Amino acid sequence: MTHPLTLSLRVSALLLSLGLATTACTHDGNDPGVEYAPEMYESIPYEPLSQTHFNPVNAFGINERTPANGTVPRGKLNYFDHIPKDSVGIAERTLRNPYAYTKANLEEGKVLYTRICSHCHGEQGNGQGLVGLKYKGVPNYATGYYKNMNDGHIYHVIQWGRNRMMPHGSIVNPEERWKIAMYVRVLERGEGPEALSKLVAKGPTSTINDSTEMKDASNQAPVGQAQAGTGSATSGQGNTKANNGTATPQ
Repeated sequence: MTHPLTLSLRVSALLLSLGLATTACTHDGNDPGVEYAPEMYESIPYEPLSQTHFNPVNAFGINERTPANGTVPRGKLNYFDHIPKDSVGIAERTLRNPYAYTKANLEEGKVLYTRICSHCHGEQGNGQGLVGLKYKGVPNYATGYYKNMNDGHIYHVIQWGRNRMMPHGSIVNPEERWKIAMYVRVLERGEGPEALSKLVAKGPTSTINDSTEMKDASNQAPVGQAQAGTGSATSGQGNTKANNGTATPQ
């Protein structure tokens, strides 16, 4: 004779198995049914920029791993040269614009300048942009020391910033910096954007007296290449090489 408790357990087990089968064998193809240890099938990913709980594995309890010292993000090797921030004089003497003063380059420089620089420096390059008027101290490109800045000087200031100007190296790539520098040279004439049409109409030879790079043919080398893949042996300590990106022939 079967004990009532044993019979009860058997009936309970049967009902439980039937319930599980009914739940798992659903007619809805999108329903996986009951899963045992679902994290074995679907891992929980870490969100790199945020975390719910303290991460005991990585430094500072964050999910994003801290980059190793001296590493450069993929695709950013040529964004920063190895001339220190406060060595604008070295940049002025060393960096050479690998791009020609062509109509296309000058006009692109104007577009980039208007988009990124004019809010401080003004469309005329006289420091009368909306931000410049509020904070003061923005230079007039056509007066004093500023009217003689060469391309290398302007490039370095765009990359690293100067005085109250913040760095823009992460905003514009090396090619765009050189083209902005070209347009700043146009504004140094003191005629505002109108000087661009005059310069373009006369052709690139009209810039021969505007740039130390254009005066001295020996300073033009290497044309079309600015050692984009050359790294400093003492990264971060500076050198006198121009590592400013690879020029694309126009």
